[in-house]
Amino acid sequence: MTKPDTFPLLSRIDSPADLRALNDKQLPELADELRQFIIQSVSSTGGHFGANLGTVELSIALHYVFNTPNDRITWDVGHQAYAHKILTGRRERMNSMRKHGGLSPFPKRAESEYDAFGVGHSSTSISAAMGMALASQLRGEARQCIAVIGDGAMTAGMVFEALNHAGDVLPNVLIVLNDNEMSISPNVGALNKYLTRLLSGKIYSSVREGGKKVLETMPKGFAELARKAEEHVKGMVTPGTLFEELGVHYFGPVDGHDLPNLLKVLENLKELPGPRLLHIVTKKGKGYARAEEKPTVYHGVSVFDPELGLPAAQAGGSPTYTQVFSDWLCDMAAHDERLVGITPAMREGSGLVEFEQRFPTRYFDVGIAEQHAVTLAAGMACEGIKPVVAIYSTFLQRGYDQLVHDVVIQDLPVLFAIDRAGLVGQDGPTHAGSFDISFLRCLPNMLLMAPADENECRQMLSTGFLHKGPAAVRYPRGKGAGVAVTAGLEPLAIGKGEIRRHGQEVAILAFGALVQPSLETAEAFNATVVNMRFIKPLDKELLQQIASQHAYLVTTEENAIPGGAGAAISEALAELNIVLPVLHIGLPDSFTQHGSREEMLSAAGLDAAGLQQQIQTWLNKQSGWCEHHPAIATRTNLG
Repeated sequence: MTKPDTFPLLSRIDSPADLRALNDKQLPELADELRQFIIQSVSSTGGHFGANLGTVELSIALHYVFNTPNDRITWDVGHQAYAHKILTGRRERMNSMRKHGGLSPFPKRAESEYDAFGVGHSSTSISAAMGMALASQLRGEARQCIAVIGDGAMTAGMVFEALNHAGDVLPNVLIVLNDNEMSISPNVGALNKYLTRLLSGKIYSSVREGGKKVLETMPKGFAELARKAEEHVKGMVTPGTLFEELGVHYFGPVDGHDLPNLLKVLENLKELPGPRLLHIVTKKGKGYARAEEKPTVYHGVSVFDPELGLPAAQAGGSPTYTQVFSDWLCDMAAHDERLVGITPAMREGSGLVEFEQRFPTRYFDVGIAEQHAVTLAAGMACEGIKPVVAIYSTFLQRGYDQLVHDVVIQDLPVLFAIDRAGLVGQDGPTHAGSFDISFLRCLPNMLLMAPADENECRQMLSTGFLHKGPAAVRYPRGKGAGVAVTAGLEPLAIGKGEIRRHGQEVAILAFGALVQPSLETAEAFNATVVNMRFIKPLDKELLQQIASQHAYLVTTEENAIPGGAGAAISEALAELNIVLPVLHIGLPDSFTQHGSREEMLSAAGLDAAGLQQQIQTWLNKQSGWCEHHPAIATRTNLG
């Protein structure tokens, strides 16, 4: 519970209506309390930290000025929406953030009426807010629609598609550009405050609109001269000429932590029609010195002591799959000067920090622009360069058209290192890599691999890099089975699996991260376990051998079952004219919510206990199995 003596104002805010009951003189004090509450809350749960500290004043101002939830606020990505959640009735549940059954780390429509649009991926807010504004216009409803977008998300092409359309249809949308990458520069001072308030005020708008009407009666040259004069005058004091050219009125930049001024500007902009963009400048980690000094480190955090800061990285232990990729990338780059690394704004997450430091001229961060990343790689491959695109499974979905048309159709040698394949834990369904096997397996020319352990991951990366066409290696978040990683760069034989355990009657054909739990559950059935390794091409020779020696087949994968690796097995069996009972185990046909990765695997039935339960239940329905194994078939205790 929020203690009134610690947070006297915040403890009274259970909705934006409570917030609007305060007088504006109390709001700076509320901002201080809210910032301290976020520090306390996130340090105990983990989550996105720096950006949320930077949007405290903005969150207060938006809910104070606008009549939410009737007025809609769409938060881009949602990394910066914790203050919004706290102010909209979820303060007492913040300790459940990212936990199983707790609050989502991102805005979610099913969670609150104040979450106007569900997010997780970036650069959608302007399009969504425009859709809401145009829908309200069609229904004759008076409503303000606000999109809050960060400077990073502004790098995506979808943003400029939306802005281009906004200048055409002129929706009643306010875009708040939260710029937290640059410090508050000298032009964000008293003069700039005055100019922004002047430009957003009624007097300037009235003169501007009145001038338009006068100019309409004059020869064309006068109107064009006046338009250019206004544009150049504004261009001298604001960086918003691009937005003005697109038909979106630009205001700013303003200090996003100057709450009194921010309130006045938003009040002015509230009265203006059409698309407008307010550029605010904030500081990541505002109010927590360590986060201000190291905004990248404190972007997303695990549980920590606010007094001590984040703990130093612990040495030792087995590496994560991301670290295996990072080491391989640097080793292969030293071996082959044609290698380049490409990432869509995920340098740290995808493991390219050391690569950038060692090979800066061969490192390309394209921003949040997955489509561009894929086609950039295709263009490089046309000229003999060997691109490695490091990308999360969920983000590769955004570049699928380019993957098909620009890489695969042309059979270009681009390697996709697909991190976060499968369940990701606390970030939930928007970040889960649930579908990459399904959408990659259907593509001609594609080589698709899933490592069972860390060493195999390194081998597969070499295999894909040396392949003459498009290739992908999908690997999960976190650590593997603890297998030692060798230093070599030798490839595997393409399309060849291996038998990891010999058994009888039941064979488990396991893919990727599910090899290890499949081995554990195989003991209960004396089952054979095959590490298939390659999803495309399948090892059909090995499959035919296994099918001839076993009565029951089970496939396991950390991907959706429709179109997945198990489906590939069934297709191959049909092609080989082999008829056997087959059980496909994979992610359920639903979106698995957030929690720890271990909790999510258990909920999906993909840990050893879950696999055993599913296999036993299925075998109990097979008449031949029940006849030959009555004792096992009737067991109720599967633990």
